[in-house]
Amino acid sequence: MSMDESTPEAPATVRLTEPRDKAYWARYFQTPSEEVEAAVAEVGHDPAKVAERLGKPWPFEASGIV
Repeated sequence: MSMDESTPEAPATVRLTEPRDKAYWARYFQTPSEEVEAAVAEVGHDPAKVAERLGKPWPFEASGIV
């Protein structure tokens, strides 16, 4: 599925500084926030790399967020 004007884009970086950020990314990747934090610690803040580390496609359209 291609993205169009009505589809919001995911943020360009995985920021985990606020509880809402952790909740967003946990929901986005449908995985516990601790796993997202571990992935970010391992591969950095690039969402495509975090998704790869978590074994998820990027963008992860099944998240229900995008």
